[in-house]
Amino acid sequence: MDTIFALSTAPGKAGVAVIRVSGPEAFRAAEAVCGSLPATHKAALRRFRKRDGTLIDEGIVICFPEGNSFTGENVVEFQTHGSQAVVSLLETELSSISGVRHALAGEFTRRALLNDRLDLTQVEALADLIEAETVAQHSQAIETLSGRLADSVVKWREGLLTAMSLVEAMIDFSDEELPPGMTEDIVRRLAELARTFEREIEGSQVAERVRSGFEIAIIGRPNSGKSTLLNHIAGREAAITSEIAGTTRDVIEVRMDLFGLPVTFLDTAGMRETDDPIEAKGVDLAKQRAERADIRIHLVESSDSGDLRIEDGTAFVGQKRDLASYPGFGLSGVTGEGVSDLLHAIHEYLKNSVNSKGSISNERHRRSLVEAKRCILQAAVHIELGEDYVDLAAEELRRAVHELDAVVGKIGVEDVLGKIFATFCMGK
Repeated sequence: MDTIFALSTAPGKAGVAVIRVSGPEAFRAAEAVCGSLPATHKAALRRFRKRDGTLIDEGIVICFPEGNSFTGENVVEFQTHGSQAVVSLLETELSSISGVRHALAGEFTRRALLNDRLDLTQVEALADLIEAETVAQHSQAIETLSGRLADSVVKWREGLLTAMSLVEAMIDFSDEELPPGMTEDIVRRLAELARTFEREIEGSQVAERVRSGFEIAIIGRPNSGKSTLLNHIAGREAAITSEIAGTTRDVIEVRMDLFGLPVTFLDTAGMRETDDPIEAKGVDLAKQRAERADIRIHLVESSDSGDLRIEDGTAFVGQKRDLASYPGFGLSGVTGEGVSDLLHAIHEYLKNSVNSKGSISNERHRRSLVEAKRCILQAAVHIELGEDYVDLAAEELRRAVHELDAVVGKIGVEDVLGKIFATFCMGK
């Protein structure tokens, strides 16, 4: 296998740049650049030189031996000054060494996967961690990266294999008298697994939202203050406000970190019947986005407003608090009164849903678990139909195990890696 190298830090001018080398010739390549190497896991100051002895830079070298590195291979990290010229010269020198080449995007992580340093769920979590913008996204990525999902899959797989062994026993000893209650025991085990999968599938919707961001749609009639509210939330003029009804035609999005949760507020077209075909399309789009949103903030006349409550994902909020005195909660587009309380209420509502999220956080995991659950339930049906259908039950359980293996990357890994590594930099 080739030895690879790449810049691990962001390209461009910086205080420090890190160039990573991994592979069987990593130590030899490093010696060619900086002479003697320090003991593994020890940082040492070295001078980096071209083959003709010309000084490139002075910096830190750290070596990690095979089996005790990120990739599982021999790894060397050069910490240089973050000059583009230094990085370019050092990379040119490394590429001139036989058996050493520039890494492809995500190739270091691919090697970690192939060397069993990470499983596929952890590779996906690493991509999520790199993309994380909020505390909730960070926490979720760290949970998966630390092996939470992989550990769950191992446990579920063991449960399936136990059930499979009992089913195989029914096949192998079909001519003999089986222990009483064996069929009921298998069906019970499968039902428990199916319930576990169902809980995870339900919780995955929230986990996927943490990963991609929650959506809060601001809806109401034209000129009800939707764009003004969005601007107060954004702290800037994100949407055009006007006394002319129907100003907002398209959905305007403002993405933000709401007390650690990723959310996108949507300013939608005013809900009304209109003969204007462009505005009508905007209204249709507003309805579609509102239906898919996690929360709908419905702005209403002051007299229709009550206490601030979000029920079934919808809150009815009165506007123009500064112009009228009325019981209950209300907002003022002029002063911004009530906006902070509204944001805290949204956060509390979303936080409660986040507490019920499951281990699986992307569509690929969910699809596999949905199919595994279907196989388990079908296997239980075959078992209850009697001994003539036990072979079919065993086949369904093998399919369920296959789906779990796909989650952690024991099979079908190449179909997923290309998409994951497309988001990685060369040095990862």
